Amino acid sequence: MPKMILTTGLLLIFSLANTAAAAEVTVKATLNNYQGNGAYLAIYLTDANGKFNQTLRIAGEKQKYYKHLREWAKGSGMQAIEYDGLTGASVSSGDSITFKTNIDDTLIDAGYLIRIDSAVEDQRDNRIDAEVALTRQGANVPVKGRGYIKTLSYSL
Repeated sequence: MPKMILTTGLLLIFSLANTAAAAEVTVKATLNNYQGNGAYLAIYLTDANGKFNQTLRIAGEKQKYYKHLREWAKGSGMQAIEYDGLTGASVSSGDSITFKTNIDDTLIDAGYLIRIDSAVEDQRDNRIDAEVALTRQGANVPVKGRGYIKTLSYSL
């Protein structure tokens, strides 16, 4: 009996040691004031080379407009598995979107970026409207966007 308990305990320790820890990250994007409909946003992670890693959030519920979020669409393949459960309403002029997500700890300080592509109906689409390096030092430091995004920030 003690041998079985010891073996079970060792297996539990090894399995916990191999489980990657996830950090809870709060992401916030604030939009500039502009005229027009709500913005569709793809908020996602890329590696240091810009290769798509994972979708964090999609703002905008009509899938037919996702193709306008070009870099995200190309990287994700627009597969429903990439955004199931991660979608919500578009974001209006001057408003913000804030959400919490879990990101593997090994991606922090490893060259990964949080990116946003944006699009507004009958207006310009913005590839990589905003991006910020996912680092402990960069937490709580807003970066300016290039299009509809006024600022992008995150906290750990």
